Amino acid sequence: GEWLEWFAKWKVTRLKWHRALGLGEENYRYHDHEKLAHYANAATDIEFNFPFGFKELEGIHSRTDFDLGRHQEYSGKKLQYFDPEKGESYVPYVIETSIGVDRTVLAVLSGAYKEEKLENGEERVVLNLPPALAPVKIAVLPLVNKLNEKATEVFKMLAKDFICEYDTSGKIGKRYRRQDSIGTPYCVTVDFDKIKKGLVTVRHRDSMKQDVVKVED
Repeated sequence: GEWLEWFAKWKVTRLKWHRALGLGEENYRYHDHEKLAHYANAATDIEFNFPFGFKELEGIHSRTDFDLGRHQEYSGKKLQYFDPEKGESYVPYVIETSIGVDRTVLAVLSGAYKEEKLENGEERVVLNLPPALAPVKIAVLPLVNKLNEKATEVFKMLAKDFICEYDTSGKIGKRYRRQDSIGTPYCVTVDFDKIKKGLVTVRHRDSMKQDVVKVED
């Protein structure tokens, strides 16, 4: 008797989950089914705005008592629930949510992928992944190899709590671009002048803003 209420709750709960990924609330919508499967009394899809248009990410279906009723019919085992308040037994209804993992990964990648033209005329490819989804959280970049000892100390400190990369290959600008392209939210640069004072530079992926902070911070 409460299937419609629970169907509505699951619609809200699942849409909140998708929006919490941080890809923009405007990129999601419901698509309610007009034609229903013979066992369903309500169905909707959560769709994402891919580069090729809105497509299904997840289906939410009120399947009535079809699933457990069929199990009961063919197994010969009672699958009813006794409600002590009403003093009656019934086969429970099922609300099913079914998410496509591959589609969600595609949504995350396509939603985060950007090609940006910078003020100096250069271009960069950046994955604006929400930090919670970024596979690498922080990259530690010593300006030159002579700083490896100090930079390694910073790396070891951060690696206790975060998935980090240590990158010494190439000019600092190229290293920033590499990290941008895999979605690393922060780069920590170690240079001679600042590390003498116990300082490092934290560079933000999305804004490219750079903050000087104490190593312990």
